[in-house]
Amino acid sequence: MQTALYIHLPFCKQKCNYCDFASFAGREALIPAYLNALSREAAPYRAVPVQTLYVGGGTPSLLSEGQIYQLCGIIRRYFGGISCLEESTLEANPESLTPQKIHLLREAGFNRLSLGLQSFDDKELKILGRVHNVQTFLEAFSNARAGGFFNINVDLIAGLPGQTLEQFVAGLTRLLELRPEHISVYGLQVEEGTPFYERGLVCDQLLMRRMLEETHWRLAEAGYHHYEISNFALPGYEAKHNTHYWNNGEYIGLGSAAASYQKGTRRQNTPDVQEYIRRLEAGQTPVVFSEHLAGKEQVGETLMLALRKLDGVELTPVQRAFFGKEIQKHLDSGLLVQVGKKVKLSFEGLFLANEVFCSFVAPFD
Repeated sequence: MQTALYIHLPFCKQKCNYCDFASFAGREALIPAYLNALSREAAPYRAVPVQTLYVGGGTPSLLSEGQIYQLCGIIRRYFGGISCLEESTLEANPESLTPQKIHLLREAGFNRLSLGLQSFDDKELKILGRVHNVQTFLEAFSNARAGGFFNINVDLIAGLPGQTLEQFVAGLTRLLELRPEHISVYGLQVEEGTPFYERGLVCDQLLMRRMLEETHWRLAEAGYHHYEISNFALPGYEAKHNTHYWNNGEYIGLGSAAASYQKGTRRQNTPDVQEYIRRLEAGQTPVVFSEHLAGKEQVGETLMLALRKLDGVELTPVQRAFFGKEIQKHLDSGLLVQVGKKVKLSFEGLFLANEVFCSFVAPFD
């Protein structure tokens, strides 16, 4: 059975106004101890073969060249290196992705970058709390190409405060001129605990939907495959690591707040960076949550994840036995459609997917 590896680096130069991820600004002094803790956590997995790697955060590109070199050494020591993997991705922010770091990542074997652009408008970037501007992104993208990266994802957010449909489409058009291999477009979610939430920001859901509809049609016209709710790829560049998640495959998560899923058991590490380091230094487990999925819960989660893929899923007898009634309800409502042997989200269902997914998550009706 294939296994994916995720490594979480929770350090940021500045916390964005929309971000509710387990990431922290101003804690760079903890990075050396954190990398040592990562090495300790990785050691028991030495014999586990992995096929894909994703280094996320936070801002992994915030690490210095020496710290990136140390991180790559940990991966080589316990997982056999990076160049042998089917896909190896590192998240980067434009302001911290230097040509020297790009060279180091390629030399280590990374074959994919994920760049956090979020908007092609400097005013919108300031509203989001991003550190970079558009020119910094363009330079980072150009440097990544020159440095040998020919599999690049770029993130965009739709529905920003004050953003018009015309502004969003203009940014999308500029991005298409760069022709990245992969584009992820997310509707803005105002999460509790973020500055946007504290300000009482409310998203215009109808306008956001128009932006996402435009994204669907314009990227399709440009030759991109809309293969998952928020993800688009040129043919052959669909993200292998994330697709493994949507296929409910097993994965190992290293670092604070990272989750692992093996043999039906999901575990999650403490999100507290200092507590994570303390536990590993003391020879203790960083895991603070564990659950074993079985029966209807496991079947439901598998089905929910599979329906994120626009290709849909060919239902098994077990899935029909547990959720036949719920599936028929969504077929009748038009949020799901039957295409050949597969059930998939309809075009309407793309924008109301959570109404479908909640049917497959406990507690069940």
